[in-house]
Amino acid sequence: MDQDQSHDAIVARLRAGDEQTFTDIVDQYSPSMIRIAMIYVRDRAIAEEVVQDTWIAALRGLARFEGRSSLKTWLYTILTNRAKTRATREDRYVPLEQGDDSDDAPLVDLERFDSDHYWADGRLPQPWEDVPETRLMSRETLGLIAAALESLPPNQREVIRMRDVEGFSSDEVCNILGLSETNQRVLLHRARSKVRQALEDYLKS
Repeated sequence: MDQDQSHDAIVARLRAGDEQTFTDIVDQYSPSMIRIAMIYVRDRAIAEEVVQDTWIAALRGLARFEGRSSLKTWLYTILTNRAKTRATREDRYVPLEQGDDSDDAPLVDLERFDSDHYWADGRLPQPWEDVPETRLMSRETLGLIAAALESLPPNQREVIRMRDVEGFSSDEVCNILGLSETNQRVLLHRARSKVRQALEDYLKS
């Protein structure tokens, strides 16, 4: 059975009220859904409420699901909309159009280049192959990465977490967040550059 048939079969079983299929879907997606909700509300208890509301809304709306997107995309679109609504109520959400996709700050410190726009001596990015794995995977390093993610502007944080932490595809992120491919790519590139710079600064210390 190909992926589309499998997807259609799952939707059909959900519509037929198959409790085991619903339980399996909840178990599969809920941990990730809580993490995504926490991008907006930050409090785990509230995130869990948002996820619970999402499942209720999905069950009620399943009959109207037209299959123009995948079930996963549909579920996460409901989730992000409800998380944004909850965050707006708590004055925490920054609407996407008010974000920083027009941020024109240089992604790399210009002092790292010489007058001919090449890397200056000693300013070339250092490869991480020689960094001991124990340091790369240490609690301190992982904490540094987490802090760098949290310090990002909201829109960049939203996109990099979905792409690089939760593993969503570019198309999925664009569909869930209502972004153009170009906008999504710019936000992701800026977010990755800032996190990499923070990690590079830390590893040089």
